Amino acid sequence: METRLRSLIEQCLTGSPKAQYTLYKTYSPLLYGLALRYSYNQTSAEDILQEAFVKIFSSLKDFKFEGSFEGWLKRVVINTAITGYHKELKHRHHADLADFQDILPDENAEFDTSEFTQEELLNVINSLPEGYKMVFNLYAIEGYKHREIADMLGIDINTSKSQFMRARGVIIKKLKDLEKLKKTAL
Repeated sequence: METRLRSLIEQCLTGSPKAQYTLYKTYSPLLYGLALRYSYNQTSAEDILQEAFVKIFSSLKDFKFEGSFEGWLKRVVINTAITGYHKELKHRHHADLADFQDILPDENAEFDTSEFTQEELLNVINSLPEGYKMVFNLYAIEGYKHREIADMLGIDINTSKSQFMRARGVIIKKLKDLEKLKKTAL
C-alpha cells in the first residue's frame, strides 16, 4: 500500500475531518458508480453511498492494511446495497417471475451489446426487477460465483442461477427492442 494512502487512512482514524473529506472526495465517484448499479435511481444510489461512508468511517479501524483498500471499500458499498435490498424486500411486492417467461429468448442466442452506449446498458439493467438486478450485478459485473451470491442473499444456488438467466433474457429482449427503436428512428 502506498505511503500517502496509508497516511490518509491513519489520519482518518484520528478523526481528522480534512482527511475524511479527502478520502470521501477521492473515492466517492467510484463508489457512487458502484452504488448506482445496485439502485433504481440517483437518490437511492446517494443513500447507499452515504450509508456506506458512515460504515466506512466507523469500520476503518478494522481495515488491516492487507489487500486492496479500494476492494475493501467496494465490499462495504456492495454489502450496504444488499442490506438495503433485504430491507426493501419486506416492503415491496415483486413482479412474478412468470410475467417475464414470454419474453425470454432462446438461451443459446448470442447478442452483441457493443452497439449500445454505457448509459443505455445501465438503464436496461436498472429496469430489471430488484432480485434479477441484484443477482445480475453480483454475477456478471462483480464476478461472484452463484454459491457466493446465494450465501449473500440468503437464497438457493439454483435461484441465483435462474434469476441470472432470466435477467439476461430480459436484458436481451429490452436491448433488441431498443435496437429496433434506433433503426426506425433513422
